[in-house]
Amino acid sequence: MTPELFSTLRIYDLKLFLADLLAGITVAMVALPLSLAIAIASGADPATGLVTAVVGGFLISFLGGSRVQIGGPTGAFIVVVYGVIAAHGYDGLVIATLMAGMILLVAGYFRAGRLISLVPEPVIDGFTIGIAVIIATSQLKDLLGADIAHMPAEFFAKIEALWTARGTFNGAALGIGLATIALITVLRRAFPRYPGLIVAMAVTSALSLALGLQVDTIISRFGDLPRTLPMPHLPEVSFARIRELIPSALVIAFLAGVESLLSAMVADRMTGGHHKPNAELIAQGAANIGSALFGGLPATGAIARTATNIRAGGRTPVAGMVHAAVIVLVMLVAAPIAGQMAMPALAGLLILTAWNMSEPHKWKHHWAQSPSDRFLLILTLVLTVIADLTVAIGVGVALGLALRARKKGLPDADWSERSR
Repeated sequence: MTPELFSTLRIYDLKLFLADLLAGITVAMVALPLSLAIAIASGADPATGLVTAVVGGFLISFLGGSRVQIGGPTGAFIVVVYGVIAAHGYDGLVIATLMAGMILLVAGYFRAGRLISLVPEPVIDGFTIGIAVIIATSQLKDLLGADIAHMPAEFFAKIEALWTARGTFNGAALGIGLATIALITVLRRAFPRYPGLIVAMAVTSALSLALGLQVDTIISRFGDLPRTLPMPHLPEVSFARIRELIPSALVIAFLAGVESLLSAMVADRMTGGHHKPNAELIAQGAANIGSALFGGLPATGAIARTATNIRAGGRTPVAGMVHAAVIVLVMLVAAPIAGQMAMPALAGLLILTAWNMSEPHKWKHHWAQSPSDRFLLILTLVLTVIADLTVAIGVGVALGLALRARKKGLPDADWSERSR
């Protein structure tokens, strides 16, 4: 379970460092707006996204079992974090994240990294698509510039609130959001190795300011971004608080473990490498504990940012540590500029992220699966959207394991009569 960083340092040289430096800077430019957008969509202060990217991202690279994994806040957690904050407040989220980190440390110590193979793939696909649907609908308010004082958490209530507020839609906001989506898409296809995302956000936000459009920015809604990391601290913890937050902590730990290991597996396919799953779980545990101590969000390996790192030339965990350092540097010298990002542009970014999360190129494959796998995927998707992630994961995994056991044709139980 030795971290990959210590293995790579034996062969580290200037050429590798220069490659990691460029990749780290590139990934930081992608992670910066994403971290802000994810925090806002989660119902948290935007600064918490930056804290998570710095603290969580650094620890995941420093202690992780993958050479190229990039960690931080991810879109998959938006639904969970929003629900925990709504039910238990932000202090409750911090405690649940701390508990989830401890659970992941124990899981890594007992070598549970291979257990991901027991989670049926249709369940993972179903709740991923379901989360994408929820993220996209949650961003329609800012994309349309709708005047809604409080956006409900429930899916159908959200749609109803948008319909009720249809008379307040802002055409300028919609134009900025759609322009951001179009520009990101064009730049990704034209220059896949470069951080077109930050360029697109900068161009559309600057255009909004130059034209004097009446759209919200991060500063106008949340105030100035901080220029330094906060001091470590913890909210008040009690046994009663721990007991009520155990379900949330288990969901955060499960989601962090699954997403990070899936991301590491994708990275292995892209690089031909082999990650250490148990070291990766321990790194996720340490990252979530560290993020909680600094008041951040849950952290995990991010598939999109990891792929960006690989395409940009990152070869060792140093690239992920550089990415964290660059975000700190941006906080120190450019926080006021970052705060001018337009909210519709961030909404467009997250809607595009949700679309990519749903992996539309796989939809045809999903439909071609066996009827039982299709049913499992659709059930998990629907439960994720209209119930919650805890129910969706619990029902999906239990039903999936039952279907897998049935396919393997397990023998009937041999019951013996009890003696009386």
